[in-house]
Amino acid sequence: MMLRQSNIEACTNLNMAYRFLHKSSNLYLFFLLLIVPLIVVAQTDKQPNIVLFYVDDLGWADVGCYGSTFYETPNIDALAKSGVRFTDAYAACHVCSPSRASLLSGKYPATINLTDWLPGRRNFPFQRFLNVDINQQLPYEETTIAETLKSIGYKTAIIGKWHLGDDPSNPMAHGFDSHIPDWPKGWPGPGGYIAPFSLKGLEDAKEGSYLTDILTDKALKYIESNKENPFFLYMSHYAVHDPIQGRKDLVSKYENKLLKAEASPSADYILEGNPDNPNNPTREELELLIKTEDYKPYKVLPNETVKVKQKQDNVEFAGMVESMDESLGRIMKKLEALNIADNTIIIFYSDNGGMSAANVGNPKRIVPEEKQDKAYSTSNLPLRGAKGWLYEGGIRVPLIIKWPKKGKQGTVSSMPVAAVDIFPTILDMVGSSKSVPKDKEGVDISPVLRGKNMKRGPIYWHFPHYSNHGMQSPGGAIRDGDYKLLEYFENGTVQLFNLRNDIGEQNDLSKIEIEKTKELKDKLHKWREKVGAKMMKPNPDYDSEVKPDEFYKYIKKQ
Repeated sequence: MMLRQSNIEACTNLNMAYRFLHKSSNLYLFFLLLIVPLIVVAQTDKQPNIVLFYVDDLGWADVGCYGSTFYETPNIDALAKSGVRFTDAYAACHVCSPSRASLLSGKYPATINLTDWLPGRRNFPFQRFLNVDINQQLPYEETTIAETLKSIGYKTAIIGKWHLGDDPSNPMAHGFDSHIPDWPKGWPGPGGYIAPFSLKGLEDAKEGSYLTDILTDKALKYIESNKENPFFLYMSHYAVHDPIQGRKDLVSKYENKLLKAEASPSADYILEGNPDNPNNPTREELELLIKTEDYKPYKVLPNETVKVKQKQDNVEFAGMVESMDESLGRIMKKLEALNIADNTIIIFYSDNGGMSAANVGNPKRIVPEEKQDKAYSTSNLPLRGAKGWLYEGGIRVPLIIKWPKKGKQGTVSSMPVAAVDIFPTILDMVGSSKSVPKDKEGVDISPVLRGKNMKRGPIYWHFPHYSNHGMQSPGGAIRDGDYKLLEYFENGTVQLFNLRNDIGEQNDLSKIEIEKTKELKDKLHKWREKVGAKMMKPNPDYDSEVKPDEFYKYIKKQ
């Protein structure tokens, strides 16, 4: 490795010290001249630590600095003031496992054929196509960011959620030195967020303690024990994924806050349909239908419609958000206490949008009105849609990067960025850009962190599955500049939006800007061919008479 300029200067000072020895008997001064440069060399050569703080199901609008006025996130907001906040950052998918695979591998989910949550949704007779068969673990041949960092001297650990395969495809098989807890699934297990937990490695948790807090305790111990080494901590919280259980003291706080809040006249929920359905009701029709008896339940509704939450007033979820924010604050405070904050990169990110539409992976599910807060966590407004949707509410997420001494502070970037970009960006920040494998698909966005302008190029999504959240057809999307095109696979419907003018994706331009629609559709198709994206096959058990909202009747007939 080439000496940096400060190291060269230190070596020059050593030569001066030796020359001084021949001219002076002042051994004390000679000692100072000798030892100080060595300290400078040691401090300069130490690679920066990395904390990748990854939140589950945190929506773009769930953070104070992104617009939330109900949830309180002072530590995340403080991080934004000391780093770069991205307004147009994207998850690699609108559900968790593909996003996590992409983040760690630096490749699109379609490229590694891990395009749905693991193990994935079952097929139903009302589906025209079969869900694509996917890899049931992060492929061993994929080099992860943990493996690459480990190869250049980093200690690596994951605390929290893995959800990229069962044993033997555990985190240690993909470059991590340790994992707490020893639990491969994407949810906290039968114990939920309140101890006792059913998770290996957390048996010592005091009864009644909160999972987010306990995982943070483990993180602080890890940081303390590795303060002398460069470390990569993948702080992968289960929060704010369901079950929606806030810490009791914080839930009480938000209950009081909600009581004092001025009531909003806007609707609690709206109806959303499937844009690929030829009989999809218009917005005006949806506003009328939601007031009728047939659309009163909280379930899959007629015409492939579902309800989408429009308000941030879930006190249980609010408690989850603030406890997650406290976790970040405790980690930042520990870094300060150990005097390593100025040498620690912090990346705050989310794996997909907020759950403002209920999980209807089981089409028979009906949510009782009194249990809405267990099924609908938040509102993604002004974004459209939710977790499991290709609209912005499902894929646009908060991203904040703090790069001490080298990155800008308190700045905002509107350049579109993606999960695949994190891999090459981290390696550039630690001075090892040459270590990025040639097959990675991300773009190094570190120039933006330094305050420079750059263009990212297109970002792609591919979801050849039926989602658990909402009743939209499987499909794909491309974001290129200000434009975003969505393509659905059942009937080939496309939508085109200009996100600069229409962040809520309400004005479909596909029939107006025909050339732009064709251009983006062609790019999306060529990309799918390039990466070998798997496409869906016809469902041999498809029954056009079976409707999702009447599936329970179909089951009774069997």
